[in-house]
Amino acid sequence: MPSRSKPPADDDRTPPGRVSRHIQPLGPRVLVRVIKSPDRSESGLFLPAGAKDSHSEALLAEVVEVARTMPKPGFVVDDDDDDDEPKADLGENVSGIPVGAQVLFAKDQGIAVPWDESLRILSVRHVLAIVDIISEDHLQ
Repeated sequence: MPSRSKPPADDDRTPPGRVSRHIQPLGPRVLVRVIKSPDRSESGLFLPAGAKDSHSEALLAEVVEVARTMPKPGFVVDDDDDDDEPKADLGENVSGIPVGAQVLFAKDQGIAVPWDESLRILSVRHVLAIVDIISEDHLQ
């Protein structure tokens, strides 16, 4: 008769470690983090979430990752800085949009990332514009 093993006790189980995820968009796509709009209008009126969402047709987001060519294994980039540590080659940006750029896109475009609602994978063709923030000091 086969012996049955008893299930592990609760104190025998180790808690799962923290999970970290890296998303690498493929093809002509970028990963963006939607920038929350302010809760108040320029005149100082409080705007509830429903009112903000219903009146905006586009969203502002920051590009956090882009589609890249496949890097060569073990290849490092020496950018001639004074740093002693060479940097790993991540591959060349093929999306045409730089990491860190702020972009404007229609609010119904993109695929939401399941574990973070502020992240969306967005096709480059759905990017309406790259937005540059210019302070009043630099305006002529």
